[in-house]
Amino acid sequence: MGSLEYNSSRPAIVIEDGTLAHLKIVIATKLRRNESFMMTWLSKPESSAGRMSIWVHPSIPLVIEFDDPQPTSIDPNRVTEMMEQLNARGELLLDQL
Repeated sequence: MGSLEYNSSRPAIVIEDGTLAHLKIVIATKLRRNESFMMTWLSKPESSAGRMSIWVHPSIPLVIEFDDPQPTSIDPNRVTEMMEQLNARGELLLDQL
């Protein structure tokens, strides 16, 4: 399980390394184009919140950390599906990846 730390103001989001590797490509692509977007995920079971959302913007610090030192194999179709979902909705839903 890797993690995505955004803006250092909240605890990192824990994400499976394979999903995180694909997410990294999607985020990098959007930010390289200077395109902001909303990202939403389910909160931890012990949290009182049901879902959390952040506005991903190029000016906000982002750290992606993988547990496995070996790079994950990337499935181009999965990246394409994630980008299509994001572009169609304007929001990336992590619990649906």
